[in-house]
Amino acid sequence: MSDLHLPWLEILVLVPLVGAFWISRADNPEQTRKQAVFFSGLTFLCAVGAWQDFDWMQVIQADDCWHLLTAVLGREIFVIDQLSAPLLPLVALLFFLTTWATLPNQTRRFSFGWTLLSEAITLATFSCKEPWGVIVLLALGTLPPYFELRERRSPSRVYIAHMALFVSMMVIGWTCVELEGEQRIHSLWATVPLIIAVFVRSGIVPFQCWMPDLFEQVSFGTAILFVTPIAGAYLAVRLILPIAPDWVLSAIGLQSLVTAVYAAGMALIQTEARRMSCYLFLSHSALVLVGLEMVTPIGLTGALCVWLSVALAMGGFGLTLRSLEARRGRLSLARFQGLYEHTPNLAMCFLLTGLASIGFPGTFGFVGTELLVDSVVEAYPYIGVAVVLAAALNGIAVVRAYFLLFTGTRYVSSISLQLRARERYAVLALAALILVGGLVPQPGVESRYRAAEELLSERAQVPGPPLTYANRQLPTSLRATIPRED
Repeated sequence: MSDLHLPWLEILVLVPLVGAFWISRADNPEQTRKQAVFFSGLTFLCAVGAWQDFDWMQVIQADDCWHLLTAVLGREIFVIDQLSAPLLPLVALLFFLTTWATLPNQTRRFSFGWTLLSEAITLATFSCKEPWGVIVLLALGTLPPYFELRERRSPSRVYIAHMALFVSMMVIGWTCVELEGEQRIHSLWATVPLIIAVFVRSGIVPFQCWMPDLFEQVSFGTAILFVTPIAGAYLAVRLILPIAPDWVLSAIGLQSLVTAVYAAGMALIQTEARRMSCYLFLSHSALVLVGLEMVTPIGLTGALCVWLSVALAMGGFGLTLRSLEARRGRLSLARFQGLYEHTPNLAMCFLLTGLASIGFPGTFGFVGTELLVDSVVEAYPYIGVAVVLAAALNGIAVVRAYFLLFTGTRYVSSISLQLRARERYAVLALAALILVGGLVPQPGVESRYRAAEELLSERAQVPGPPLTYANRQLPTSLRATIPRED
């Protein structure tokens, strides 16, 4: 395995850890925020450096040049490959912008220390391919929201019950996989617990109730950062996709499709903005799982593109709602708010990020959604219509929320509700990435296509009869975006 030129991956984890320890000694909330912004910004620069270093090397995967954990544990823990290379800077960017856009009236409710610790754990998770390493890191990632729930003295039984189930199913499932050894088909004792773990972490029906509850109980920034990276999809890719038989993947895809339609319908009838954004995210993340379990080059490429676009779009969507909440408190969708005249920039960003999440033409998610829809409809002509239905319901929910929040009446305020500079730059940065990715989609699609090929090759290397997948052709309108094979 090739080595990166600098120890980017271990620095990615160490910088936010050092930052969390450093700001724990600060007493002034504004000073704490500035220090957290510095450490999260430095982490983002290191993530971009790791991505560019890996891209210049043009290899399948690479590990860190320090090998500190390798010397201790005897295994390569932190590696970067085609799948994780763009995910690392994306995750770091979301944490940086969320920290940067935090207003003074939010600093006492938003824990910067736990946020930096959560960033370190999340980046370590997305830098790990070792199954037990992924399991341990995902288990650790559930702790920061729990401690925030305790600090806020909010009900936590629903969250604890689901996360305990999530961790136990991961441990039981992978223990059974290792006991059964290297083989093509694993027993139900191994596959079913792993499926349940993915369902719980991703909020797939019937394990979805913890996510709206989390959005209600913790700060909006914490909820956004916990769910937006879509860690459940990463678990499915690393632990299930390489070894699972076709029926397991079909079961995950079918249940995810049901969740996508159900959550889209729920988003359409919510009377609170937080719960609406939660169900909107649930629907989109379920569609990512639908594409991942198709096990076709088209489906995987589309799902990986949608993964990136959903994280960008829903991150910007969440930051927009968070900025509105900082001015108006909890937002109701039961009546018209009429906020457009006070915050026109937020209104435009709200509509842009919301429509980008459903693959609106000209945004980054358009090509990925087209690939995903084409793959699902071709494989399952009747069931595939549900993907289009989910996207349509999500689009209606976004437009409905836009009209309720920004139109319909005239809101009078004695203080200015205009965006501050750091909020404006944070939301506009995500909006710019969404538009640039939509206008110039080929680099992103090429990267996700290479990642899809790598995932399929790993699945083919498992001992036993080859697992099949449908190697279908791309639609004529999209063939130019995929690199030709020699």
